[in-house]
Amino acid sequence: MNAPTEPWPLTDEQRAVVQLCRDFARNEIRPRAREVDEADVVTPVDIWRKAAQVGITDFMLPTEVGGGGFTDVFTQCLVQEELCFGDPGIGNLVCSNGFFADPLLELGTDDQKKRWLGPLVGPDAPMTALATTEPGSGSDAASIRTVARRVDGGYVLSGQKAWISNAGAARSYVVFAKTDPTQRSRGITAFLVDADTDGLTVGEPMRKMGQRAIVCRELFFSDAFVPEENRLGAEGQGFHGLMRTFDISRVILGAASVGAARAAYEYARDYARTRIQFDRPIIEHQAVAFRLADMANRIEGARLLVLRAARAVDAGADVTGLAAMAKLTASETAMFCTWAAVQTLGGWGYSREYPVEQWMRDAKLEEIEEGTSDIMRIVIARHLP
Repeated sequence: MNAPTEPWPLTDEQRAVVQLCRDFARNEIRPRAREVDEADVVTPVDIWRKAAQVGITDFMLPTEVGGGGFTDVFTQCLVQEELCFGDPGIGNLVCSNGFFADPLLELGTDDQKKRWLGPLVGPDAPMTALATTEPGSGSDAASIRTVARRVDGGYVLSGQKAWISNAGAARSYVVFAKTDPTQRSRGITAFLVDADTDGLTVGEPMRKMGQRAIVCRELFFSDAFVPEENRLGAEGQGFHGLMRTFDISRVILGAASVGAARAAYEYARDYARTRIQFDRPIIEHQAVAFRLADMANRIEGARLLVLRAARAVDAGADVTGLAAMAKLTASETAMFCTWAAVQTLGGWGYSREYPVEQWMRDAKLEEIEEGTSDIMRIVIARHLP
């Protein structure tokens, strides 16, 4: 594995956690990627446990709750790239508790952070999940229909969520619901929900094109009671917390896309150096060399944009447009580079004997989740500099 050069000077601590994740990707993730992909709907709990034992599942949590303290998005992007270089699905899985933590860190009280984030630290860390998407609302998060009706002592939730990563395996969820169904974004409130809550049931695994290490299911709420102390922020504040979460998650998923693109590029480059056609390595043929040049160029540009967006998040800037740029550019770079790797390998690239066909399937999700490429272009147009 070739490490990217430092785009900005790193601290010794950052270098150490990046090296930890690089080694984990090489020794634990990449060797298991094909097996996990072919298992289809089985969460690789053993890999999760190994990641927890070395601190990867909680490195992004605050030190106040016992986490690794790398709460800055810049370091999280460095880590995400390395893990997803090993495998996009597994890489996204082992850092997935960060997506649960983001709205809690944005909206939660100190007591809530201690109660809900503290148990996520250590070798026995459970999985968690973020529940936003519904059958009728994906990128248009303001149109969710799950309702939270106030009752004595709290709320009862009724509705359905879809495509929820880690559903069924998660111990707890952040759930977004309408406390005022007559409103769009201003009616949304966030809740912390235990997996064993009465009235909460989980559907069958959803069969996916790629990133099969992350099992997705539907959630069904039938008058599921949630105590008032489990509400995150005030009523109607949920959409603000969700949009802040999207700003962060889109940048981090951009880093995941860079990792996937880099994996495809390096595999195709190394193959092109050894594959002989017309009496010479195919890397010496202009068409192949130019394709590899395009891959390398796009990866470098995507990485710099992602890390620029990460630094802007950490500086407290309004990054909605920049985060959308980073996700759009990086995800389309991953799609191009995985396609280009398949093309470079020719018929072998189309075979399941080689990993590039899987990476091409995995990369497609990055153009869809947390806002499709079409939505990203709309967001960018609304936040033109």
